[in-house]
Formats: sequence, structure tokens, C-alpha cells
Amino acid sequence: MTADAPAALPGSVIDTLAAARPALAVLFAAPAADLGALGRAAAARLGAVPVIGCTTAGEITAEGYAEGRVVGVALPERHFAARTLAIPDLGLLEPEAIIGQLIRARTALARARPGFPHEFAFLLVDGLSAREDALAAALAAGLGPVPLFGGSAGDGTRFRRTEVLADGVARPHAAAVALVRTDCPVRVFNLDHLTPTETRMVVTRADPARRTVHEINGEPAALEYARLAGKDPAQLSPFTFAAHPVVVRIGGRHHVRSIREVSGHDLIFYSAIDEGLVLTLARSQDMAAHLARELAGLGDPAAILACDCILRRMEAEQRQQAHAVSALLRRHRVTGFSTYGEQLNAMHVNQTMTGVAIYRPPGAAP
Repeated sequence: MTADAPAALPGSVIDTLAAARPALAVLFAAPAADLGALGRAAAARLGAVPVIGCTTAGEITAEGYAEGRVVGVALPERHFAARTLAIPDLGLLEPEAIIGQLIRARTALARARPGFPHEFAFLLVDGLSAREDALAAALAAGLGPVPLFGGSAGDGTRFRRTEVLADGVARPHAAAVALVRTDCPVRVFNLDHLTPTETRMVVTRADPARRTVHEINGEPAALEYARLAGKDPAQLSPFTFAAHPVVVRIGGRHHVRSIREVSGHDLIFYSAIDEGLVLTLARSQDMAAHLARELAGLGDPAAILACDCILRRMEAEQRQQAHAVSALLRRHRVTGFSTYGEQLNAMHVNQTMTGVAIYRPPGAAP
């Protein structure tokens, strides 16, 4: 069950979630909302029910793309069971401890609900932490075959402060993981509408810790990227980066390494970057047509929970496809938020839609 309301009037969202008798509640809140106050109100109303959430770069509601909203998702206890893990400080990441906690949580869930054969993990993480790659890798080691998807919390287009809600507290530089078992068949998916070109470039000087590239092909990074993309260096913007992304080949397929912003002649990325990395310029397919095919390929799920990169929304707006994309999201019952990045199993990715399709249990009425 989902609900949404303006950021200034979120009480009805929590009431709707409570009425669903959830095993897990998730809150996606516009930056204008007070995520901490939302968490406290949810805890008071829902009691022992685990609640996680984050700030957004836009919301996906029952009506499609939205801004300035609080969106709530309830996974009802009749069909779901959940355990959550809070990581309050990503600077103190302890992979061995996280692996142990995940194994114990998975075991407890399996014992509590042996009749629920399907499972997945859902991650929310600070989108300004630059720790998503390390965290996703650590989680994958403890999850084994359980598929993981997630999204990086946002702050609109300001990039100043993002927060994650877990254990009743909203914090920056934090993460929350939900382990979920269910009697509903599920499918974790990842999609993008990008096609690699023949134009390649090599990162020749970078600061990986800050996700900053100083030089490409031995030239100032922003100037060389602009030359290869056929753009004026003075006009580089998030819209340029959305329309002309770069990808890296890993494990037989290409993954986006999205550029966040320009700083002088440097390029700052949303995800991991390093010297020697070979980047390929990519071009966009028609986003609405591609999304229609991909969502249709998921069949007829009862609901889709999705993390959709802010760069996809920017591109849709720039290409005047936002209305068409919103209509598709509405038609296919997609709920979620616009992110600063997405996680899929052991990887942190960008400029994708990543999520879980949830299907009706066998024998359930449509």
C-alpha cells in the first residue's frame, strides 16, 4: 500500500500506513520535509514496526513524477516479514560486523516465516557520502544469493545535505538496510536507456576519494569531455551530463559513471572513479519508448518499488518526455523516489531505474 501528501501535511501518510498493518514502512521525503519529525511520528503511530526512509531528489507517487511530497510505502504483514539494519556512520564501516548481522537477520526471518519463500534486500544510503560502493560490496558478502537493490538519498538539485532514517533517527552519512521475506513472487531489476558509442577516453589523473577527475587523455577533464561530446565547455550543466553520459565496461556489460558537476576544469562524479579507467561516451535511446518496453517486460506486478536516478528525470524534462514517463510510471503502479545513484547487488550505479517488482501470491485475486 502507498500514500503521499504535501511535505507540509504528512500526517495522513502515516495514518494510511498504519491502517495497512505493515511489516515494514518506508518514507521518501522531499528536502522541505522534516525527516526526523516524520520518523518520530511514525514510531509513535506504528510502535514496533520498523520504519526506514530518506530525503529525495524528487518523488514518484501514484500520479508519476512529483516534487515537494512525502511518499509512504507499507509492506503488509499478511504477506511480508522484515528486519532492518541501521548503519549510523558510514565513516566507521565495519564489513565483518555487517556480514554477521545480515546472516543472523536472514536466519531469524527464515525461522519466523518459513512459509515465505521469496526474499530481497532494500538499501537506502546517504547520496553525498561517497561510500555507496564500499557499502554495497560489504552487504553483498553477507547476503549471499539474496538480491539487493537500493537508492542514494537526495537533496533536490542542491547537493548540500541528505539524510537517511533508521531506528527512529534521521542522520546524514548513514544507511539503512531492510531484509524482506514474502509469499509474493518478486523480481529485482535494473534498466537504462543508454547505448555505448565508439568514443572512448582514459582517466589520466583523478582523486578517487573525492570522486574527482582532474585530467582525461592528459587534458583538463572538463575541456576534454566537452570536446569529445561536441559541447561548449562554458555550457556544461547537469542537463549536458544527463544527455551525454559516460559508461565503463564491467563484467561484460556497461555501467554508467555519471558526472555530477564541474569544478573549475575538474569533473566530479556520482560514483567510483580512478586513474586508468577507460570511459566510453554513450547516447540515449528514446526514454519513454524504452521504459514502456522494459516495464511491459516485467509482466503484471501488483506494485513496483523503484529508485530512479535524478539524471533520468532531468533528461526527461529536457527532452519534454516527463509527462509521457509519468504516465508510464502511473500505469505500471511504480512508487519510489529520484536518487543520487542506485545500488544493484554488489554495485553502485548511476542513471538507471533499479527496483523490485512485486507480484500477487499464487491463487490471489487480481
